Amino acid sequence: MNEKHIKTVAENRKARHNYSIEDVYEAGMVLLGTEVKSLRLGRANLTDSYARIKKGEVFVYKIHIDPYPFAYHDNHDPLRIRKLLLHNYEIKKLYGKVNEKGFSLIPLKLYFQDGKAKLTLALARGKRRHDKRETIRRRDQDRDLERSKKEYK
Repeated sequence: MNEKHIKTVAENRKARHNYSIEDVYEAGMVLLGTEVKSLRLGRANLTDSYARIKKGEVFVYKIHIDPYPFAYHDNHDPLRIRKLLLHNYEIKKLYGKVNEKGFSLIPLKLYFQDGKAKLTLALARGKRRHDKRETIRRRDQDRDLERSKKEYK
């Protein structure tokens, strides 16, 4: 049995509202010891975070990982730039897509899988205001349809 134990630390719920997700990648993260301990306590925030490709490597910005409360010295900077671990072919594919107009790299979810910190990274295109309204309208229609189906049963 190859069961994967996943513990979600943080999720970027606004991302699915503000962006239309084209593709999703799973990436490892290069972290310090105090960052891992803080993540195990569930102290992270992905809001307003994004990723960039520099010199063939992917870095993630503005992920806020709280300082570990029990470390007296050598604590990490909460907003430091962190390197993501992806395969070379994935980075090349992302680089080609990001250079197209309108694509961004947005972190969706931060979690532990079998003891290793992972980040779900989305290749996303920003939604315009009317697209957001259309998404909300469609979701409300689907909800009303489901309610009416339950009433008739």
